[in-house]
Amino acid sequence: MFKLAENKTTVSREFFAGLTTFVTMAYIIAVNPSILSEAGMEWGAVFLATIISAVIGTLMMGLFANIPYAQAPGMGLNAFFTYTVCFGLKFSWQQALGMVFLCGILNIIVTITKVRTQLIRAIPKALQHAIAGGIGLFLAYIGFLNAGAVEFGAVPSMSLMQTPGTWLFLIGLFLIIVLLTLKVPGAILISIVATSIIGYFMGVTRVEESVKFGEAWKSLGTTFGVIFTKEGLGSLFSGGAKQIVVAIVSIFAFALTDMFDTIGTFIGTGRRSGIFTEADEKSMTSGGAGLKARMERGLFADMVATTAGAIVGTSNVTTYVESTAGIAVGGRTGLTSVFVSVFFIICAFLSSLVSLIPTQATAPALIVIGAMMTSSFIDVKWSELDEAIPAIFAGVFMAFSYSITNGIATAFIFYCVIKLCKKQIKEIHPILGGATVLFILNYVLQAIFRK
Repeated sequence: MFKLAENKTTVSREFFAGLTTFVTMAYIIAVNPSILSEAGMEWGAVFLATIISAVIGTLMMGLFANIPYAQAPGMGLNAFFTYTVCFGLKFSWQQALGMVFLCGILNIIVTITKVRTQLIRAIPKALQHAIAGGIGLFLAYIGFLNAGAVEFGAVPSMSLMQTPGTWLFLIGLFLIIVLLTLKVPGAILISIVATSIIGYFMGVTRVEESVKFGEAWKSLGTTFGVIFTKEGLGSLFSGGAKQIVVAIVSIFAFALTDMFDTIGTFIGTGRRSGIFTEADEKSMTSGGAGLKARMERGLFADMVATTAGAIVGTSNVTTYVESTAGIAVGGRTGLTSVFVSVFFIICAFLSSLVSLIPTQATAPALIVIGAMMTSSFIDVKWSELDEAIPAIFAGVFMAFSYSITNGIATAFIFYCVIKLCKKQIKEIHPILGGATVLFILNYVLQAIFRK
């Protein structure tokens, strides 16, 4: 089924590849509930939704696409869900899940039609890299805020090291950087676990706050299928013209980030490892419809997982770049992904342990993951204003304005402004131009209706 001999691999090699991939990405089991629960969702429900969506997406990668990639709710997209859509735009978490569901449906349609090609061609590569780098800065920024390492008064400043929580954060940050520098397998997960244990002796990790599997299972009912109720999709477009436009823009931002995150992971890692060939990439961007190549089937699996994740109760599911860790030790087929799914299922019964992990233990993970994502900035030509100015807004302004949407929107706007000034209007793709008009309309409506 997996064509092991053809791909020059074995069951044992695929097993250890799956274990390696799982260990490097298992941090999401703790980090995702900690972020989404801030929006009002129950920790236990998000914990199980994270695992269920990861299993669905990763199994599809293995059984449908036969590629060694794993999926789970994406870092950056969960931050967009909580801090931008819920906190910034004032949507409820039920409505935000509705947006994720519509994003998944939209991207499924895009993936199986020629629209996929047009969308990939619409966004200049410099902007794609800047958006990815900007999300990295945003994640790092959130990590410092969650740990209480930054204070905002008349002038922003670093917090004083006066609390056990702050000291625990510093210990965790030091540990995770050392382990990553030494290239210890599973460095992020090891750091989170070790920091949580240290936090117990410092009074930060509280045993009485743990969530048992039975409690998590019962709480899943608070999120499962809620998008189909009046609190979800039923109220998403019922708040007048302003809410409708803002919701559409947010769905577009979800879809755009989700699509390019996965495509970037596939092309950036699959080419170097040999998982994908030039034929796969040409099939993805040639303008044809359907799911002929493995890369296309993988992208389809990603979008189905996002839709399923919204139903059970989590933000966008995406393909993890950490999958390259498993590929590096020999994973070449979908059997690797099947093994990853098995490990996720086992973890579903460990909620009482995972729920003990304090914010100070996960904040360092946000910071270092953000640092890794900022490597995308290297592909921006900073000496050319055509790329540098939009990239600043897509990247730095995204973090400063505490909004991924604002970063994408202002990048699109200034990219179009520069092209218009240089009389290069033909270089503005109609999709990008249309999205820019929507973003401008959103800001106009905010200015008019904001109380």
